[in-house]
Amino acid sequence: MAKHITNREQDYSQWYLDIVKEAKLADHSPVRGCMVIRPNGFALWENMKEALDSMFKETGHQNAYFPLFIPKSFLSKEAQHVEGFAKECAVVTHSRLKSVDGGVEVDPESRLDEELIVRPTSETIIWDSYRNWIQSYRDLPILINQWANVVRWEMRTRLFLRTMEFLWQEGHTAHASEKEAVEETLQMLNVYKTFAEDYMAMPVITGVKTASERFAGAVDTYCIEALMQDGKALQAGTSHFLGQNFAKAFDVKFQDKDGEHKYVWATSWGVSTRLIGGLIMTHSDDQGLVLPPKLAPTQVIIVPIYRNDEQRAEVLDYADPLINELRDFGVRVKIDDNDNTKPGFKFAQYEAEGVPLRVGIGPRDVKNQNLELARRDTLEKNIISRKGAAEHISSLLETIQNDLFESAKKRRDEMTAIVDDYETFKKEIEKGGFIYAHWDGTDETENKIKEETKATIRCIPFDNDLTETGKCIVTGKPSERRVLFAKAY
Repeated sequence: MAKHITNREQDYSQWYLDIVKEAKLADHSPVRGCMVIRPNGFALWENMKEALDSMFKETGHQNAYFPLFIPKSFLSKEAQHVEGFAKECAVVTHSRLKSVDGGVEVDPESRLDEELIVRPTSETIIWDSYRNWIQSYRDLPILINQWANVVRWEMRTRLFLRTMEFLWQEGHTAHASEKEAVEETLQMLNVYKTFAEDYMAMPVITGVKTASERFAGAVDTYCIEALMQDGKALQAGTSHFLGQNFAKAFDVKFQDKDGEHKYVWATSWGVSTRLIGGLIMTHSDDQGLVLPPKLAPTQVIIVPIYRNDEQRAEVLDYADPLINELRDFGVRVKIDDNDNTKPGFKFAQYEAEGVPLRVGIGPRDVKNQNLELARRDTLEKNIISRKGAAEHISSLLETIQNDLFESAKKRRDEMTAIVDDYETFKKEIEKGGFIYAHWDGTDETENKIKEETKATIRCIPFDNDLTETGKCIVTGKPSERRVLFAKAY
């Protein structure tokens, strides 16, 4: 265990905060509930953003940008939407300050005619634009994504997992038919699943939310749910079928091929910097952060080991061709030849920061034409030949990526139970993990379980293996399929 990182078994919450600190991902800011994302954390977010952005564009989406401020009246146009976000909104009431006795205060004469809401999400401001963009079926579909920040006035915050301001992407699409909009919703859910599993090495379960858990203003909300090492679930991404709710609220119609005017159909979907929290809690250990190679800002760190200038020159000359060869393989590699820091300190630093592979090179390695490799995920070390090293390292990074996914999946499966009665459910949920159980489909039963156990229905999974009929664990009423329960972040 690293010196400054709390043991997970001792205090999981503190372990998480220690990882964020020691890996230099983020700091608390002077503004309560907000964070400063440090270069290591932002580089990780940039890699996530780059991969997702490419996937969005491959599915026909374009990026745009909409205002940070939303007129208050816009939020009142869709009743469910405003009710869902009313308690989380930051409101701008004045436009300037004035100097008073060496300080500043709000100028009462600058009060706005209409208050502005700092966006908690952008459906309303975007649909106001869509009203101007859409006249005919020829204007559809509109497939827009926005990379932005949003503000939700959270009372209890935790770095990355829940902050008042966070970074995210939000997709907003408009379609001519219900079928096309539903297909879009499910397509983007699958994009999120692919990203989570192929890039984050984080296994997820896909499904639809219950009515009480769906997005404010949506007809249906679909999600990907992941299980963290402490047995709590993390909602890692959502995709919403909005029906015609926002089109009707903002009077967005199109003329179809028959000349008939109809309301358009809508979707929205998003993931945020919360994914970094999910990444931390899926893979990291008591030594620090563990990163999957596909997302790691630095995939390979080379640490030269020497005692004098002559050895230093010899080692660096040996390392230079390797760096070029690795870059030819597309590997993100760096060398740390800082003379002011000892190799042992560097080893600990890069372990804490989660660099997937460390290459140590000393005079003996130069003499023997070898390299020392250290895997971050398993902490295993081994000696390899310099000949063919770049290809070996490139292949090993793929192995690490796959091993991280398989390890996380194995852990999730071991922490998943199938339960048929309420007493067993209450015992199992205290252990943490996913539970598949029957539910009678009523809000009353869902709320009772939540109040008594703090577990929520994470989703009604798509998995066909769960469609067997049974009886609700609480009421004994008929149930057509099992649903997924867990305590959650």
